[in-house]
Amino acid sequence: MPLLTGAEPFRHEGGETAVLLCHGFTGSPQSLRPWAEHLAGHGLTVSLPLLPGHGTRWEDLRVTGWQDWYAEVDRELRLLRDRCPRVFVAGLSMGGALALRLAALHGDAVSGVVVVNPANRVHGVAAHALPVLRHLVPATKGIASDIAKPSVTELGYDRVPLHAAHSLRTFLRRLDGELPRVTQPLLLLRSPQDHVVPPADSARILGRVSSVDVTEVLLEQSYHVATLDHDAERIFRESTAFIGRLAPGAVGEPGLGKEGTTAGG
Repeated sequence: MPLLTGAEPFRHEGGETAVLLCHGFTGSPQSLRPWAEHLAGHGLTVSLPLLPGHGTRWEDLRVTGWQDWYAEVDRELRLLRDRCPRVFVAGLSMGGALALRLAALHGDAVSGVVVVNPANRVHGVAAHALPVLRHLVPATKGIASDIAKPSVTELGYDRVPLHAAHSLRTFLRRLDGELPRVTQPLLLLRSPQDHVVPPADSARILGRVSSVDVTEVLLEQSYHVATLDHDAERIFRESTAFIGRLAPGAVGEPGLGKEGTTAGG
């Protein structure tokens, strides 16, 4: 299937410090593209891959699972490590969960973690019925575009395939047990008004990780997809400052060349 316009992955060859960005469940790189371009504009090497089953049609997501999504970001991390001595991982929603697992499993190969409204569990009464319900109902309504800013939309599916939702639930339960292995500096940004991931998820993550260097930032003006919302610029500034503090000299002045490459499928 051809990619949806705007769903293309993004890559930028910058300096020796890299950032791997992970998009969310049923979303696409479009939701993180401005963030990626901001980081690239400060001279960082940036990779924003498209997760399997995303960016085309929801039926394609139905035949993928968490192992496929994690394998993609794991592969990108290894490629970045071959090129850059310092790699930071970041993500939105499920992408934040993927970033946390990368940190948990790769240890010192990850220099720091930035997560925006990270997911920790699949909520709702129906979540417990997913093992059976997914065989009876193919999909439910979508979760994309939870954005406070008018006239801004997220490029995501309008349906959530229940097979994939069940796999996401399995992944998040596995990750919850791995969170104590996260020891890297952590920047967590969350929206108090989030209609997809409740504040309890961030609280659970902060209570489970072993990181000592932890910063929590509230995004008061945004909903779930804060990277496209009113607080987007704050996310960009906070993450750039976080990376600059941990990797002195890595972050340059803006305008160092944010032109990256996109690849269609």
